[in-house]
Amino acid sequence: MERTLVLIKPSGVIRCLIGDVIARFQHKGLKIAGLKMMQLDEAILREHYAHLVEKPFFPLILVSMTRTPVIAMVLEGVDAVEVVRGMTGSTNGRKAAPGTIRGDYSMSGQENIIHASDSHENAEIEIRRFFKPEEVFNYTDDLMKYLYAPDEV
Repeated sequence: MERTLVLIKPSGVIRCLIGDVIARFQHKGLKIAGLKMMQLDEAILREHYAHLVEKPFFPLILVSMTRTPVIAMVLEGVDAVEVVRGMTGSTNGRKAAPGTIRGDYSMSGQENIIHASDSHENAEIEIRRFFKPEEVFNYTDDLMKYLYAPDEV
């Protein structure tokens, strides 16, 4: 099983979309392996957005991402990174397809509700950044036999 990181950003928290976003992932069949609310600070955001730190809009990211706590999740499933990215939609909510999280809930490129890891490698890095090992759980889910064919897992 593959794991990926999802953050429900302050724009999703403020707009009371936490339950809707989590439900979409669960209804798809992704398993929650870790879940918590946390307040991000400048240090973790500089690490997480290292590729954007020198951009003129980075201060806006800091303001946006520290406005409220975020919801951090580790989701697990077959091809979880690809599945979650597809469900998330294009970064700019105005361009995101209807039916995606951003396409349904966002009108912004920055205030776009959600962050999702963009690769398997980044998912591993980001999970370690936001979760201690003891905060991510392995458990048996009896629903697996209804979500996947035996040769898929």
